[in-house]
Amino acid sequence: MKKFIISIFSKYMALIALLVSVLAYFADGSFTSWINNTSFLDGNVSIQHLLMIIMFGMGLTLTPRDFYFVLKHPRSIIAGEIIQFAVMPLAGFILCIIFSLPAELATGVILVGCCPGGTASNVMTYMAKGDVALSIGMTAVSTLLAPLITPLATWFYISMYQQVQTEEIVIDTVAMFLSIVQIVIVPVVLGLIFNALFGKITKAAVEFLPVVSCIAICMIIGFVIDANSEKLFKYGMVIIAVVVLHNLAGYVFGYLAGSLLKLDSKQKSAVTIEIGMQNSGLATSLASTCFSSLSLATVPGAIFSAWHNISGAIAAGIMRRSASEK
Repeated sequence: MKKFIISIFSKYMALIALLVSVLAYFADGSFTSWINNTSFLDGNVSIQHLLMIIMFGMGLTLTPRDFYFVLKHPRSIIAGEIIQFAVMPLAGFILCIIFSLPAELATGVILVGCCPGGTASNVMTYMAKGDVALSIGMTAVSTLLAPLITPLATWFYISMYQQVQTEEIVIDTVAMFLSIVQIVIVPVVLGLIFNALFGKITKAAVEFLPVVSCIAICMIIGFVIDANSEKLFKYGMVIIAVVVLHNLAGYVFGYLAGSLLKLDSKQKSAVTIEIGMQNSGLATSLASTCFSSLSLATVPGAIFSAWHNISGAIAAGIMRRSASEK
């Protein structure tokens, strides 16, 4: 029964995320009423709490060997990180200009582009028969770089967008840095420490991490879409178009980068998926904490969370079939 439940969540994450999105859009209060009335420590459950759970789970899967891999294969990691933090923010910025997005939505799209790679990329790389160690290494490094790069890149591109759209957006880079440390770095480090001290317990718990992560991600998606369903009616198709194009741009440039670097097929799959799949949960969390006055800023991250699991599963299937034919 345990294996069956884990396999259901692992195989059908994309479908589950899609169903949650539809439910949240059409059923008012389906997620907001439940989450707002659920207590956690000294307050209600929030997007930040859910993301911290996911990041703690990521820490549980990391070992010193993963960082040794980074030191052993610096070329692939460095190239991947440069593309990650160069292409995705720029692609988001360009799409915002092309579609003339209002400031609220543009902020959310740019945030998604400036965030590190997401943990779901590791699962998709495994499904694609790609280099999982490289994927985990890239995710770990981009996550550790995020407190510095994400606030600065967000400030730069939002400042640029303000000049184009003449809409003023207040950006507090210090608050964003502190939020990333609190929401991402601290839980990951705690997960690493817990794994080092209680390895036997962790091995048993890691099996259920796909289920826990899936539930937490779906709750974030559901909450954001439910809270913004009326505004989504107005901007829904535009946001979906931008999110899909942004995600596809990541896959395309990731694949091209792997080809230019002459990586083998497994490494190329890992880089492609890693760059295309952002930590959109972090983007949603940062939008809710650092841009709380811009309610729509949380929406691109939520839609990206749902979409990149769908596109990631499709991309992984294509890459897996390609690898089997060789």
